[in-house]
Amino acid sequence: MSEALPPFDAVLLLSFGGPEGPGDVMPFLENVTRGRGVPKERLDEVAAQYLSLGGRSPINDECRSLVRALSAELERRGPRLPVYWGNRNWHPLLAGTVAQMARDGVRRTIAIATSAYSSYSSCRQYLEDIQQARSTVGASAPLIEKIPPYWESAGFIDTMIEHTRAALHELAASKSGSDPDSLRLLFTAHSIPSAMAASCDYLSQLEEASAIVAAAAAPGLEWDLVFQSRSGQPSVPWLGPDVSDYLRTLAGDGIRGATLVPIGFVADHMEVIYDLDIRARAVADSLGIAMTRAACVGSAPLFVAGLRDLIAAAVPAEGGQSRCRPDCCPAPSRH
Repeated sequence: MSEALPPFDAVLLLSFGGPEGPGDVMPFLENVTRGRGVPKERLDEVAAQYLSLGGRSPINDECRSLVRALSAELERRGPRLPVYWGNRNWHPLLAGTVAQMARDGVRRTIAIATSAYSSYSSCRQYLEDIQQARSTVGASAPLIEKIPPYWESAGFIDTMIEHTRAALHELAASKSGSDPDSLRLLFTAHSIPSAMAASCDYLSQLEEASAIVAAAAAPGLEWDLVFQSRSGQPSVPWLGPDVSDYLRTLAGDGIRGATLVPIGFVADHMEVIYDLDIRARAVADSLGIAMTRAACVGSAPLFVAGLRDLIAAAVPAEGGQSRCRPDCCPAPSRH
């Protein structure tokens, strides 16, 4: 007879991490790109983007806010479990968090990532991060089981509907937003290599989530799914079209107003702010397109309540739909 698993006694928030100040920027980017052969010129270019905004990514503050809100929600509605937080690329690094959990006597943890969709980098790689962190800590490391992508959960979808309605209302208040025929709803997500997209459900999940939000927030308004934040060699195919390029296409079609909805993101982190609030807005301004941008789910009450519900459903379960499958989101072929 197999040994019974210990009960869950903690929650772990998994995230990407980001620099806290100018001195962290290049070490952080080196962590992100280690082993990927990214040229120094590209690192310098991305570092300049961070430094232009003070060298501090919003992602860690977003995670701190989410940890506080989720802790309060679990205390109020249960299950009453402490919430830990560990990052892939910057402090608090996941291995250090797992070591702290071991010192605190944690034996079994339910983990949830700040990524709502299936793909190697947003799901499978976190499972690999967990395995590596547990190996680093050794025999005292707690068991860690990850909740699968939650893009269709009520907390995520309903929050995005609310935020999209608010951004559309802001657009409608502008002069350029008075004619529905000249408006467009643009859902944005992080571009990934086409080979990675072929090995998971990332694209179909984004399309379905966008359709649900558009139907609820703006019935009848035309919408498109576009992408942002591409990195990598130009010769390697990635998902498109790029949001800035598509704004130029829309301007040629007579579109005078656009609401951008970062449906592919959980937090208003650096890529959302730089690629949408700065780059895309500059393009829209140059084209005479009035632009508003919906907020990400962040630590909005509906989203936090939804995370609590996912955790509550997973804690008593022994498997099935509440855990990532062992074969989910395989790494794309490098050939």
